Amino acid sequence: MGAALAIRTDLEAAELRRRARHERDGRVSARLLALANVLDGMSREAAARSAGMDRQTLRDWVIRFNANGVEGLCDQARPGRPTRMTEGQQAAFKAVVLRGPDRERDGVSSWRIVDLCRVAEERFGVSYRESGMLRLVKSLDLSWQKTRPSHPKGDPAARERFKGGALPQP
Repeated sequence: MGAALAIRTDLEAAELRRRARHERDGRVSARLLALANVLDGMSREAAARSAGMDRQTLRDWVIRFNANGVEGLCDQARPGRPTRMTEGQQAAFKAVVLRGPDRERDGVSSWRIVDLCRVAEERFGVSYRESGMLRLVKSLDLSWQKTRPSHPKGDPAARERFKGGALPQP
């Protein structure tokens, strides 16, 4: 068994504990507490067990802490699945949504998620389920608000007269 890996000492155990108390991410907080326990003289195995990890995992976090400080204890971003639409397609789709539906072409008076799924399939060749479309709409910074419905055979002039408060006097 080799010698224990040295931990950088520019931050004391008390400072690591203070940062652990103020840390929002519970995993980072546990890693900070494990490092603080080691700096206070606890065995590496006991410190790792108290933080809910094994000794080898604690060693990996010590290496990252030595290299990058407290920022090295944060989980790295994972790439995830790539989006189905390119950025250009997303911009065009957002423009379509903001422009609103055309009654003759789209057959609807206001967008619903089901309609947006159909539009994405027809215009961009990309199929989405409703839950995925909701995520896409949210990622495009669009809020889900519907306008007040209006009857297709309604009289816009009469509607404006009514809004203006110009009611006929008896």
